[in-house]
Parts: sequence; structure tokens; C-alpha cells
Amino acid sequence: MTTWRPDMPYNDLPAVPRDQMETHTTLKAAIAANKALAKLDQAAKAMPNPTVLINTIPLLEAQASSEIENIVTTTDALFRHVEDEANADGATRETLRYRRALRIGYDHIHDRGLTTSTAIEVCSTIKGREMALRSLPGTRIANPATGAVIYSPPEGRDIIATKMGEWEHFIHTNDDIDALIVMAAAHYQFEAIHPFTDGNGRTGRILNVLMLCHAGLLHLPVLYLSRYIIDTKKQYYRCLSAVTAESAWEPWLLYILEGVTRTSEATVRKIDDIRNLQDDFAARARAATKGGADSEFQAALFEQPYCRIATVMDRCNVSRPTATKWLATLADAGMLHDRRVGKDRLFINREFLQVLTA
Repeated sequence: MTTWRPDMPYNDLPAVPRDQMETHTTLKAAIAANKALAKLDQAAKAMPNPTVLINTIPLLEAQASSEIENIVTTTDALFRHVEDEANADGATRETLRYRRALRIGYDHIHDRGLTTSTAIEVCSTIKGREMALRSLPGTRIANPATGAVIYSPPEGRDIIATKMGEWEHFIHTNDDIDALIVMAAAHYQFEAIHPFTDGNGRTGRILNVLMLCHAGLLHLPVLYLSRYIIDTKKQYYRCLSAVTAESAWEPWLLYILEGVTRTSEATVRKIDDIRNLQDDFAARARAATKGGADSEFQAALFEQPYCRIATVMDRCNVSRPTATKWLATLADAGMLHDRRVGKDRLFINREFLQVLTA
């Protein structure tokens, strides 16, 4: 039996025990989670303009995932700086890099599959510099309140590379195990390996949704799981630790499966709210502009809640005076909020922002 001590590198971290994955209880939870996730996938595919989701849901995920690591920015700052990253503060830039990492990872799995190199590329994008598997000893995870060491991951580049190879092998050789259970188990394994000097948590959470896309359960990376983890943060870390200390896999698997169910259901409701708002907004916009608000203009207002004049010019192929007139008309009607930030002029779709952040 593998022995574990929190103050010793866990170089004997065992492979995932296949025989503990599919119990009666975990399979029952997996059925519910798969059903909820399938509804989310259908709702996302049914969106007339999926860019609405691609541009916004990953940004909210980026904010929540970064918040778990105590990198805190505001929704206002995030959406305001999507097209103006250079002028953002450090926390906002790092959070925007998370969204970019998700997109890069999504492209990577379609081009080259889900591998250790995917994790390296994702982590490098998050950190804004080239990352590699850890090679130096001494990595310890401590209780932030007491300073007591609670976990020491494997150390040594060769050992970590071997463990990541086992992680990769588990993902790709368990077609007979429910894909959501594979994702949950692989997430624990990745966090236990802790392959990088920094960025492991955020990288692991991106890999979760990439696994579901790679398995064909999601066509777009729109599962917003980090908010669930924030809301249940103590349980998240308690269940993670119990797998390490007691091989208590079932509570961990059930925790993640419950998160998939809850998050999928909440995101479906959010998509329904977005579609309802779009229909209502379109009718009011046509009335306010006397028919001038065409479908391209309306689409531009829902691809980001913060819209620039140049965005409407490019999207609708109109002059600056025309784009300004359309936006100003909706601002005068109370449908958009006209806001100047330095030399920039932003038109904020507050109703859309409220739905996104609800």
C-alpha cells in the first residue's frame, strides 16, 4: 500500500484505480450530470449567434477561476478591456490571458488532441511566459492560515513527466468509463501531480472543459464550473485532500458530478434569459431607430456588453457617423449607457451585463 505524508514529496502517487470509478452511486450521479450537460450543449448549439456565448461565458469562467487563486478583478474591468488589454491592470490582464488560454487549448485539442503539451501550452498562456514541467525540488502546499504543510507533490522532472504520461494515458484509454467520471478523476490526478511551479489550478480547470469537448459532450467550451467551486470552496479542497489521504474517491467524484449538473442547469437558464432579452431588445431597438437597427447591429450589441463605435463600423460596414448615430439613439432611449473612458467611448448594454452576471 502506498504511504503518504503531507511533508514528503508524493512520488508514489498511484494511478487512478479504475475499479473505484463506477459505483452504483457515482453512475446514478453521472446519468443526471450527462443529461444536464446534453441540454446545455443543445441550448448552446441552438443559439443563432454562438459568438454571444463564446465571447462571454469563458470570460466569466476566467474571472471565477482566477478568483479562486485570489486574483481578483471586476466584471466591468474585464469586459471594458477585452479589446484594450494593454491599459488594464495586472489582475485583469492575467484574467484575460485565462480566456485566451481556453481558446488556445480548444484549438489545440482539435488539431493535436489532449496531451501533456496541451497543459503546457495552456499554462504558458495563463502565465504569459514559457512554462515547463517542474524540475526543482521543494514545492510544498501549505494552509494559508496556519502555514502547516498539507501536501507535497511529486518532484523531479522525470517523475513528473511519468505521472503526466499516466494522466494522459488514463484520459485516452478508458472509453468504457463514463466520460464525466474520467474528467473528475483526471482533474484530481492533475492537481495531485501539480506539474508546474504556478498556474496549476487554473490550468486544471481549463483542462476540465477541454476534456468534455474532446469527448464530444460539448461542442463549445461553455461549462462555467469555477463559480460552483468558489461557492463550495471548502468542500472542493476537503474532497481533494480525502482522495490523497484516504483514497476516498466516491465523495470527490460525486462532488464534481454535482457541479456539472448544477452548472449546466444554471447555464441553460442563462442562455434562455439571453435569448429572451435579445428578442425584446431587438423589437425596442427597431422602434427606437425607426428600423435602422438591422440584425448585424443588434448582433454586435450582444457579442460583448461593452460596444465601441469601431466595432459597429467593422461589423455593419457603415461610416463612423452612422455607427455613432445608431448607438447614440439607443443611449438616448435608455437602452445603452454612453460612457467615456479616457479618449474611448463605450456603449454599455447593461441589461445584457445584468443577465450575464446574475
